[in-house]
Amino acid sequence: MKLKLDTAGATFMASKEPEPVVDMNTNAQKLDKEGRPIYLAQLVWLSESGAEILPVKVAGKPIGLVAGTAVKVTALTASPWSMGDRNGVSFTAERIEAITK
Repeated sequence: MKLKLDTAGATFMASKEPEPVVDMNTNAQKLDKEGRPIYLAQLVWLSESGAEILPVKVAGKPIGLVAGTAVKVTALTASPWSMGDRNGVSFTAERIEAITK
């Protein structure tokens, strides 16, 4: 189940450069269904209620993301998961791009 998140009025910043998502068994970079490489961007989501750090996966390397860069996040979704006694939420975005002034 994917949940679309309402990001209207939220501010996002990159906390570091995006990293390739690697398959633990093969050490090869993971690809999406269209063959695009998947990257993990660590973002800070600032809102009226405070800040959250979100690890967000995106297909294609976001350009210009370095620590402190303001970013625009398009189509952010949350997907709950569980594996045995472990569970959590994974985040994906259709696109992450640096905001240039």
